[in-house]
Amino acid sequence: MSMNMSKSEREAYLQELHVGVISIEQAGAAPLSAPIWYDYDPAVGLWILTEPNSKKGKALAAAERFTLVAQNEAAPLYKYVSVTGPIIEVRVADFEKDTKPMAYRYFDQATADMYLKGSQGGTSNHYLMRPEQWLTLDYSKM
Repeated sequence: MSMNMSKSEREAYLQELHVGVISIEQAGAAPLSAPIWYDYDPAVGLWILTEPNSKKGKALAAAERFTLVAQNEAAPLYKYVSVTGPIIEVRVADFEKDTKPMAYRYFDQATADMYLKGSQGGTSNHYLMRPEQWLTLDYSKM
């Protein structure tokens, strides 16, 4: 009995709301790993927002790829999707097109509104990754 997810299962899972953990290669150091918000559309790819001058932003610019893990740690139905791929697009994040939808994905409306008031002068970039490698596990299949 395989506990791997099918393509449709892993894509559906990645579209659900999870805080991801991003890992980015760093020359001469261990990979940088940190929690991050993300979104995913199978037709487009996986995208994140972060400031280009942050530690994550600098590591992304150098590595030009990353891994993201999304998990559900609730027993007994532990499951995860890990996806790795190249960054295929980097652009300045648009407040209306990128920042607002991401905030409303992760917060209720009132909290998102407060968050967005404080982030209106931000300089985040939008990093789009094309998934190439997948690892999955779904204990609910036992």
